[in-house]
Amino acid sequence: MIKSVEILKKSELVDGEMKKVKIGNLDVLIARIDGEFFAINNKCPHMGGDLSEGSLDGTILTCPLHHSQFNITTGEVIRWTDFTGFKASLSKLFKSPKPLKKYELLIEDDQIILEMQI
Repeated sequence: MIKSVEILKKSELVDGEMKKVKIGNLDVLIARIDGEFFAINNKCPHMGGDLSEGSLDGTILTCPLHHSQFNITTGEVIRWTDFTGFKASLSKLFKSPKPLKKYELLIEDDQIILEMQI
């Protein structure tokens, strides 16, 4: 079953901006890039960092904790951590790279609507 939730107005985000939206117990990060809107889980799969406190450079989202990087348009992992050498190998052993969950959005007039499976 799909649940549709009105979350923001398009006018609330400018290009290159992102915003955390709470839907029940779920934190979703909404970003606007080149006039398009994207929605992903706001919790970093590496160590649970709040991605809304990270940085967005084009389509690359960087987590504020260990600088894991993700493509915000697809959720794909670009860099798991900024660790190097043995520390990087150990990190991947205990916590393998996982993409961010991506959510579908509908745009109706000025309203952004998130669609999620329940």
